Amino acid sequence: MKQSEAIPESGVPKRGILQRLKEGIVLGAEGYLFELERRGYLKAGPYVPEVVLDYPEAVKELHREFLHAGSEVMVAFTYYAHRDKMRVIGREANLEELNRQALRLAIEVANEAANNAAPEDAALVAGNLSNTWKYDPDDHEASEKIVAPMFEEQAAWAKEEGVDFIIAETFSHVGEALIALKAIKQTGLPSMVTFIPIYERSLDGHTWEDACKMLEDSGADIVGLNCGRGPNTMNGFLRSLRKKAGSYLAAQPVAYRTTEKQPFFQALKEPGCKCAFPLALDPFTHTRDEMAKFAIEAREIGVNYIGICCGAAPHHVRAMAEALGRIVPASKYSSDMSMHPVIGTGKSLCKED
Repeated sequence: MKQSEAIPESGVPKRGILQRLKEGIVLGAEGYLFELERRGYLKAGPYVPEVVLDYPEAVKELHREFLHAGSEVMVAFTYYAHRDKMRVIGREANLEELNRQALRLAIEVANEAANNAAPEDAALVAGNLSNTWKYDPDDHEASEKIVAPMFEEQAAWAKEEGVDFIIAETFSHVGEALIALKAIKQTGLPSMVTFIPIYERSLDGHTWEDACKMLEDSGADIVGLNCGRGPNTMNGFLRSLRKKAGSYLAAQPVAYRTTEKQPFFQALKEPGCKCAFPLALDPFTHTRDEMAKFAIEAREIGVNYIGICCGAAPHHVRAMAEALGRIVPASKYSSDMSMHPVIGTGKSLCKED
């Protein structure tokens, strides 16, 4: 029995990702790169998850916080932990060690929490693949020889360590996404593959509707969008995708206020600021209530896997969970402003203009 399947005492197996999606919405949470950089455990720029090796307890704690806040999926922190990124920072020799450690940390936290939930509802564990920055749409065959082995080794390690499914995400090219999907399918595990919709089309010329259809036709179980855009500028794409997508639909926007004029968070800026991305995004961060609103909107659109990407923090996840009608462990400490000494009942300073 694999680690993630080892439900304490009862022997009752977990409900898998596809069964849960068939029965209702699954809530996920990512954004590990940005959150651990904010906490001082990861270097901005390369954004390689060295923290997995250097400060594993910091990774475990973030898993625990997202789980406490309501995330149903512990995503192993192997985003940008592929061979080329590890080579850039001079730690290619630690590639397998980092990947296996990240997978085991996610599984360990999921199993810790299994004692506090019905066995079949214990948190799922997802392996994670990311775009490589090495794909050339003008030479697919040559690119495949470079990126396929990177995806295959990460997917194989995830399978061996016992994850429940694998997420491959943040793809700008359909060609690269299909290569990642092929690597996942070789493991026999369920697949979730998502694109980063910075532009109106993929960088190899496909509409996002066609891009997701190509993934579906190639056997992807869950398709959709992640990163790049906040809810304000991602929802339009989601409505269009829901009308045409035949499989389960996933949406994980960034937690930043993107606009029509600045539709993706790499374009956000204030007067006198050349570019807020990635280190000066704080003024653009969505509130918990705004992310809760997104969760409701996504449910109304028909999104099946609702999550959050860069900029995410546990308070966002709790608000999203509660907006979906859930009571999670962190709900014990949900706000009650009636008890506040300054703005409590009868003392509110927050008056409408």
